[in-house]
Amino acid sequence: MAPQPRPDVPDWVAPALDSVLERVAVTQAAVGDRFPLFADPGAGLWTTTGRGSWTGGFWAGLLWLRARYTGNDGAREAAAKCTGRLADWVHADTAARGLIFWYGTAFAPEASELRDRAARVCRDAYDAELGLVPWGSAFGGPRLLARVDGVPGMVPLLATVDEQAAEAHLRRHLELCLDNGSFGWSWRYERPARWVPCDDPPPGWSRGRAWLLLAVADAVHRLGADDLAHVARHLIAAHAVPPADETRPGGPLDTSAAAISAVALLKLGRRERAVRILEELVRTHLSSDGRLLDGCYDLTSGTATRHELIWGDYFLAYALAALTGLIDPHEI
Repeated sequence: MAPQPRPDVPDWVAPALDSVLERVAVTQAAVGDRFPLFADPGAGLWTTTGRGSWTGGFWAGLLWLRARYTGNDGAREAAAKCTGRLADWVHADTAARGLIFWYGTAFAPEASELRDRAARVCRDAYDAELGLVPWGSAFGGPRLLARVDGVPGMVPLLATVDEQAAEAHLRRHLELCLDNGSFGWSWRYERPARWVPCDDPPPGWSRGRAWLLLAVADAVHRLGADDLAHVARHLIAAHAVPPADETRPGGPLDTSAAAISAVALLKLGRRERAVRILEELVRTHLSSDGRLLDGCYDLTSGTATRHELIWGDYFLAYALAALTGLIDPHEI
């Protein structure tokens, strides 16, 4: 059931959470057995995928959040069914399994076996020579990549079975992504021992900051990596809702980067800053029917640059649920 409002929670939080989770029900009816990726800002029609791609866990996670909010058995059954369909990704060669399995299973005790199986397979994929789980070949391109979006989710997932591998995975990405004080979100490994920067995603990609901030927040909590607090400060964006590419300040925004950052800040105990971000998202970018607009899927290709994104909805719902007390920020 929806929690009773807490006296220290702003009055806009509970209605916003109700709206976002009601949108989940509308989306569920619209997409059926497919997984939503992004929806156009006009009619709100979803582009979907049959297997979930790297975003499938966020849809499952939203269904679990709605099930907890409503206490409805049918909502729980739908969430469990969706999570079960993620099993096809257990043996897929990609570090994106952190995104898929952590966020798709962590709210569900009944999914612990699937999560544990995925964690152990990811641990087996850990490459001691590279000091990380490679990005992998599942989405095409070279296998031996280090990409920033292979860190969030992977850190807490690996930590359930091998804390040393989880910390090494994070720290190697920090070394690369924050090389010489500048940002680089993707690196290709060339033997015998050389990392070469890639230009996609570009250095100004604001979601790169947000993904890495979230991974650092999880490491501080789950691995006791308190020395990373200074890294977190470096990763917090200057704007509540940053441009999708910080080198193009007049271009599209990315509300999903802001929502990810808000969750990370709540995990780090920086509630005031998180609330400021969330208020901006709710008052300026959340439609009356619960759609978080102005998310940017991929600015480089021009794909869905001002849209509702399924992971943007997920992290907004997560943050609002944490503020109301429906969940604990450190629950996942």
